[in-house]
This record gives sequence, structure tokens and C-alpha cells, in this order.
Amino acid sequence: MTDLPAYPSPSAGHSADPAGARPRPAAIAGAFWAYVAATLVGVAGAVFLFFSRDALADAMRRANGQNAARLTDAQIDQAVTIGIVVGAVLAIAFALLHLLFAFKLRAGRNWARIVLTVLTALQVVSLLAGQATVVGSVSAVFALVGVVLSFLPQASQYIAAAKAEHRPGQPV
Repeated sequence: MTDLPAYPSPSAGHSADPAGARPRPAAIAGAFWAYVAATLVGVAGAVFLFFSRDALADAMRRANGQNAARLTDAQIDQAVTIGIVVGAVLAIAFALLHLLFAFKLRAGRNWARIVLTVLTALQVVSLLAGQATVVGSVSAVFALVGVVLSFLPQASQYIAAAKAEHRPGQPV
């Protein structure tokens, strides 16, 4: 009656990749959602920073009182505004890239798994170097869960199968 192709239904506990060729293991799905959660927590932290402008300006004024070269109130307000804008732009760019890598991991790209692992390692090093915040720590925990899940045997098998499907010379 119709000429529409029949699509296979995903097996229980798995969802199919966009091409529908192979089931996506729960470890990959879990890693994907852990990275999404880490990204959302990081964005929430950036939004919180945006709304704490007055506290940042007050902290900068207190620090300014200890410096020999004094800044005016207008300069402090300008510095805080620039810092918040730069921080927001960087947070949005980082979040978009993080999500891109998470979607590429979900599609079975090993390079995305490596990039996400390196980004997570840098995040953990930053926390250990004294830049720890509650938001940063929660984001790092989600990202670490994503790393662990993405290196489980079933996830590695999924990525190996995806690599075998995309041999050199074929479009990715």
C-alpha cells in the first residue's frame, strides 16, 4: 500500500543510532546524558555568575583597597561587566562544543570520546589546583561518570563497530 521503508524497532534497553544500523548500548546513552548534565550544570554556574554581579564588584572593590594603583568605581564596574561578558561568551562556546562532542560520542566517534576525556581531565585538574566551586565539582562528577561509561567494554565495542562502518574514503 505504501512505499515507505520499514524501520527496525530498537531492542529493549538500547536505542538505535541515527542510521538505524546498530543498537546504541546503554553505556553510550548514559555517557551522553552524563555529559549533557555536566554541560547544563556548567551553564547554570555561568548564569549564577551573571546574577552575582554586585558581589563580584564588592569583592573587587575590597581587593582594590589593598593595591597601590587604585581603580575608580567606574573602572571597577567596567572590569566586572567585561569579565561577566567574556565569561558568558566562553561558557556558551564551551557548552556548545561540549554538546557537539557528546553528540559525536553518541554517534560512535572515538575522537569525541578522547576530546571529552581530555576536557574532563582539565576540569578535574582545575578543581584540584584550587579553583573548586560546588557547581564546578558537580559538573566534574557528571563528566567523570561520562568518561567511565564511555570506556566500558560495550561502549568500546560500539565505537569500534562505528569505526569499521566509516572506513577511509567513505563520507563520515
